Amino acid sequence: MPLALLALAISAFGIGTTEFVMMGLMPNVAEDLGTSVPTAGHLVSAYAIGVVIGAPLLTALGSRIPRRRMLIWLMSLFVVGNLASALAPGFGTLVAGRVLAGLPHGAFFGVGAVVAARLVTEDRAGRAVATMFLGLTVANIVGVPVGTALGQQLGWRATFLVVTAIGVVATIALAALVPRIPLERNSGVKHELRALGNRQVLLGLATAVFGFGGVFAVYSYLASMMTKVSGFAESSVTLVLALFGVGMTLGAMIAGPLSDRALRPTVYGSLAALALALVVFGFAVHVKWAALVMVVVLGAVGFMTTTPLQMLVMQKARNAPTLASASNHSAFNLANAGGAWLGGVAIAAGWGWTSPTLVGAVLAVIGLAIALLAGLLDRRHTGSISRVVARGEAERRESVDA
Repeated sequence: MPLALLALAISAFGIGTTEFVMMGLMPNVAEDLGTSVPTAGHLVSAYAIGVVIGAPLLTALGSRIPRRRMLIWLMSLFVVGNLASALAPGFGTLVAGRVLAGLPHGAFFGVGAVVAARLVTEDRAGRAVATMFLGLTVANIVGVPVGTALGQQLGWRATFLVVTAIGVVATIALAALVPRIPLERNSGVKHELRALGNRQVLLGLATAVFGFGGVFAVYSYLASMMTKVSGFAESSVTLVLALFGVGMTLGAMIAGPLSDRALRPTVYGSLAALALALVVFGFAVHVKWAALVMVVVLGAVGFMTTTPLQMLVMQKARNAPTLASASNHSAFNLANAGGAWLGGVAIAAGWGWTSPTLVGAVLAVIGLAIALLAGLLDRRHTGSISRVVARGEAERRESVDA
């Protein structure tokens, strides 16, 4: 794997840290800025809003910009957003800083996935994309726990200053290690929008919204489940989240080679495994050791869905893949928001703290159904093309014989 993937992984590490560390810093932020923890929770939503808006908007605006330069500009915007968050004088300006920091997230991963796939031969593209995503998973093992501990000891502003420094290092690495990659022949907003409108691309995005929504229906309430149901102390939550990150890393490492060997079966298998793991987790959470094992399993099967879904939308938007690739991260963040909301609805309805596991399983099954439908339609379309080609070849031969 080329060194340029290291620069992409470092960038992903910084992005993953700033995305998830706020969950651990909310009490500190609330106390420092004189607001409540539920209100501070809006900072998580603010980042997600930035991702959903920024992914298609910045990708479209940068459709004519060379990939390497675009990555550098996006990471520079990431640096500005996190610096603004660190220096925010009040809650409102911190919300604005979080939106700004979230804007380049989806566009960066969208462009970065295309670049990663272009850096290697086609049969290793899945592994290259998974390598970039490893930075995101390692952030949950190292970046988030360390960032949370740093914020608790030195204040939440120190955490965002460190994330800003990581962004600067990532920007330098991108400039030094990523080669110049020519734009696709059909690059431009019109071609990107046309590729985004492809039925298979839209079905892939829908699969991501529902399938990955199953992960966040549980992840959003994982800390509460482990303390209120499993009986772990609140001080153990950091360890639990780190174990989830370990699972994510394992899932990314497994998904890359599998995606290169059999893309659609990997999508089907990961979603089916996710649905099953969510159901099992609802029972395992009552036993401490079983809960810890299933946290790792859930992280693994949950993140196994990301690489094949990313590769699928890029494959189906082959001639103009960047906007589709970036929109996939908007889909993942819609899954984040939607899954968390539905899980919260189940708890509020009095169904118990384990009810989000069943909500998540249903969402994963819906995602699997959409993926199977997309595969069926794709086979029919491919079969129709093959029959037309075969008929044309037969007619040509008949003409030659005559």
